[in-house]
Amino acid sequence: MKKDQSEQDFIELPYRDPSQVRTLFGYFADEPWALLFDSGKTIHQAAQFDIILSRPKATFCFSDGRTDITGMEIGELQNEPFEDLKQFYQAGLKKAIRLPEELQQLPFHGGIAGYCSYDAGRYVEQLPSIAEHDIKLPELAFGLYEWAYISDHINHKSFLVKFSDYCNNYWKDIICEFKNLYESGYDRERETFSLTSDWQSNMGKEDYIERFNKVQHYIHAGDCYQVNLAQRFSATFKGDPWNAYLKLTEHNQAPFSSYMNVGEQQILSLSPERFIQIFPTGRGKNKKQHVVTQPIKGTRPRSPDADKDQSLADELIRSEKDRAENLMIVDLLRNDIGRNAEVGSVRVSKLFELQSFISVHHLVSTIEADLAPDSDAFKLLKHCFPGGSITGAPKVRAMEIIEELEPHRRSIYCGSMLYYDYRGFLDSNIAIRSLVTDKGHIYAWGGGGLVADSEAESEYDETLHKLSKILPVLKD
Repeated sequence: MKKDQSEQDFIELPYRDPSQVRTLFGYFADEPWALLFDSGKTIHQAAQFDIILSRPKATFCFSDGRTDITGMEIGELQNEPFEDLKQFYQAGLKKAIRLPEELQQLPFHGGIAGYCSYDAGRYVEQLPSIAEHDIKLPELAFGLYEWAYISDHINHKSFLVKFSDYCNNYWKDIICEFKNLYESGYDRERETFSLTSDWQSNMGKEDYIERFNKVQHYIHAGDCYQVNLAQRFSATFKGDPWNAYLKLTEHNQAPFSSYMNVGEQQILSLSPERFIQIFPTGRGKNKKQHVVTQPIKGTRPRSPDADKDQSLADELIRSEKDRAENLMIVDLLRNDIGRNAEVGSVRVSKLFELQSFISVHHLVSTIEADLAPDSDAFKLLKHCFPGGSITGAPKVRAMEIIEELEPHRRSIYCGSMLYYDYRGFLDSNIAIRSLVTDKGHIYAWGGGGLVADSEAESEYDETLHKLSKILPVLKD
């Protein structure tokens, strides 16, 4: 990494809050590979920064077993998603610029950003192919981003930052573009988003209960302890998906939200759940890569009545079933992370923490570790993917059962939106409360973990609670 740094490699602009950042991003939203990491308006440790990324130097897509890279040559590819993604990242690293000390607090210092779909797990584990594959979203898609707009909502500062020599030729143009946006805004007209059909589930209530009973059979037969079962809703629509995202953010304030224009498809994620975070700790010989994961298991709906809302939260905290379900996933993730962790470093720093969001209460646990010296972020992602909180336990058997019982592949649902910068900082979500558009259709999913003492009616209702601020909002 180069150590010299020109003062012109970044500028500070007047602060913009989350809604104003979305307004700025609207200028780029129609461009393929435009990507917004949106912290919403939540009071959450992850809600400090919003990041606008667009116009990547190069792009990476992995689809149907094949890697496709545009914008740069990186040598021979293996057509293995996480191995090829590592090569893609390393190719960009060669031209990276080290930012000054005053910008070290920013969460992204150039690098790759995009998503891994749930179906990327098919290239990690041997799974049957039963569910219908009707959404043609690539399994992985990442851009190599050489500049970003970042707004810091704690320190009330906003920056436009360059990360690479690649964009020297047009850096001044980008600065002018943002200054013009600040001064005059933009008047790009967008067609109002509206559904042109009712939401339809791929399994009615009776179908769900039938599948629920099959899961119970597998649990009592000893095949598994927990399986995450989801139903998918779909509708046709007209208008601009970015307007749909704006409408959803009025009712959903989630710290791991994001929007990505993949060209043929758009991803609208309103996730409250962190998947994996990696950041350096220590210095010199004591420098390590620290890993954090924060699975969600356990849900109750919110109530507008304060007493009832508190009662629901207390009920969740006391629930032996939800705590047991959460603990199963904690053990699974301890094992997944442990495969790439320094021996003895894995620990559970928070267990069954109540976190409350706009429509639901959740139980959240935190597992931490130090990455082993012979491992890296790509090995860790591969061995943890997809996230255990949305599969079940044991993980591979749960994924086989999901493939058998859910009529359609999950696509982006329960995958991950993420960035990984040139310093080794990574953050990612579990793409729950997430939607994708494809060929005039929009899709959304709701699911939950089933265990031995689960009740069919309440589990079915929970899938609807999780979508209570999504499906009705877009229908109106």
